[in-house]
Amino acid sequence: MALISSSTPGTGSRLEKLKSQARKPGEASFFFYDAHFKNDAVKILPGEYFVHDEDMLIMTTLGSCIAACLYDRNAKVGGMNHFMLPDGAGDSGRYGSYAMELLINEMMKRGASRMTMEAKVFGGGQVVSGMTTMNVGERNTNFVMDYLKTERIPIVSKDVLDVYPRKVCFLPGSGKAMVKRLAPTNTDALLAQDRAAAQKAVPASTGGGSVDLF
Repeated sequence: MALISSSTPGTGSRLEKLKSQARKPGEASFFFYDAHFKNDAVKILPGEYFVHDEDMLIMTTLGSCIAACLYDRNAKVGGMNHFMLPDGAGDSGRYGSYAMELLINEMMKRGASRMTMEAKVFGGGQVVSGMTTMNVGERNTNFVMDYLKTERIPIVSKDVLDVYPRKVCFLPGSGKAMVKRLAPTNTDALLAQDRAAAQKAVPASTGGGSVDLF
């Protein structure tokens, strides 16, 4: 992924404005220009979220973690989160229940309604061999499915479980999502991330929908 200076013609003003704004706790702050998509972008790290009403890219990379992308067709606003575990102590976006609250509340502040939100869900892969006893990816996936069902937010597409790491791109102004399944090699950072999640874990359907591949 190439990083281009925010002074790139046609992109600088929006990137500079985003970078200069105060960020809320848990809100993503890594802004850059993505040369492949030729668009402004923000990277979501574990425990973070981001909501916007324009079609800049919201991007993240997932192993056993989950990214929920929410979109409101009426308000034309969307957002993504990235959580590592279903639940845990404290207020942290690393945990599913708090991550979903952060995302939904910020969407509603931007004019969205729970009644008109829809979801696209990604991640939950078992990318670390020998971690089947923890089932972190499966537990994360089950959590987000149950949570969205309880909140009556329909899941319009998903790419979850299996053994693949994934790169996800979401355009919050239109609700378009793209996912790329990555080779299970050269994923040291994801493996470390997933092992960390597994160490914190306390043991307590794939595919479907229309998701663009890139």
